[in-house]
Amino acid sequence: MSSIAIGAIGLGVLLLLLALRVPIALALAGVSVAGVAAIRGPTAAFAVLTEQPYNFIAHWSLSAVPMFLLMGSVAYNSGLTQSLFAAARLWLSRLPGGLAVASTMASAGFAAASGSSVATAAAMGRIAIPEMMRYKYEPGLAPGSVAVAGTLGSLIPPSILMVLYAIFAEVSVGQALLAGILPGLLSAFMFMALIVLRCKLKPSLAPPVEETVTWRARFAILLEVWPLPLLVLAVIGGMYSGVFTATESAAGGALMAFVIAAAQRRLTVKVIVNSLLDALKGTSTILFIAMGGFLLARFMAFSGLPTFLSDVVEQMAVDPLLFMVGVSLIYIMLGMFLDSMGIMLLTIPIMVPILHALDMDLIWFGVIMIKYLEIGLITPPVGLNCFIIKGVVGNAISLTTIFRGVLWFLLADLVTLSLLILFPQISLFIPGLMR
Repeated sequence: MSSIAIGAIGLGVLLLLLALRVPIALALAGVSVAGVAAIRGPTAAFAVLTEQPYNFIAHWSLSAVPMFLLMGSVAYNSGLTQSLFAAARLWLSRLPGGLAVASTMASAGFAAASGSSVATAAAMGRIAIPEMMRYKYEPGLAPGSVAVAGTLGSLIPPSILMVLYAIFAEVSVGQALLAGILPGLLSAFMFMALIVLRCKLKPSLAPPVEETVTWRARFAILLEVWPLPLLVLAVIGGMYSGVFTATESAAGGALMAFVIAAAQRRLTVKVIVNSLLDALKGTSTILFIAMGGFLLARFMAFSGLPTFLSDVVEQMAVDPLLFMVGVSLIYIMLGMFLDSMGIMLLTIPIMVPILHALDMDLIWFGVIMIKYLEIGLITPPVGLNCFIIKGVVGNAISLTTIFRGVLWFLLADLVTLSLLILFPQISLFIPGLMR
């Protein structure tokens, strides 16, 4: 049997294991080691298993992951993010669907501190959904808007998924992170525009909030939330200016989060311990999965399957736009059944050689891929963010209602995706300024 056939069989087995809910790290590593053994023999497989995980973990850029996670953990556990929804509500509640708009804006702010879609959805769900339900918002709109807004954590820097993509695709981590800024803001704007439009056309979806808010109160609340924008701007500004690498910006962000929490007298022993534990748990989980993805990349390299596929695509002279349509269908289908990180690590070893053959920008494609993964987080039957929100609301709202609530937002995501594909400069403008 040829090595290419072994590679194809390995991918099929991997998809089956992931569909059967085998832990991602075990599925990736197990298939990869078995595949290398089939191609090169048990000795080579043992060498790959003993050497490659360390070579990957020792990658300097990976140290950005625990630092970004620590920054988000400190910001959350010390309460730096708790005033976001209150501030957004005071400024935006007069709009049609104002509380849902406010939750989207607050989610974008939280995403810029946490880098995690799941954390964003869980945190905003606890704060915003009870408030919307108190004002008799439509049961699908309230949880649906928060589930969708939570996906912004995958795109707005510091995105953990974008860090991993940059490392596996061998592109600049800083440029990849900065590439997510405008697409992330565009996504948030599309969500808010859809909410306002729907609630304007059908006011019963979101009854108006009848309360008097003074300008003094609006500006007073900003005094509570200013540290978080300052933290985010410092991290992004450090990368954009070129003064710091992404890793150095992450470490500086974590340190700054500690300093801000201490200055506000919120840095207790409990906050420190919980923040460190959250960061350690998140880092260990991510790195175990990423190690499996690195082993898969080695297996694919041994099999020659990615090179074979890139040669086929090049010989067929596939139009890049037609290629992106096919890729869209593949990622949307995978997103319906598989975990985001699993999809990314499964497809990067295959996609990168093809993208090189088609002379397509890898940083731009990283934004597109992350956007597909965002859609997968809210797509039934395995929309993780919807299940997170279900855990927050309990029996008050059914899972079917939550999934129904996100369907409208999928239209906004498809419009955003189309714009990002047709106009690559939306993603590349800010990284281009760095170059």
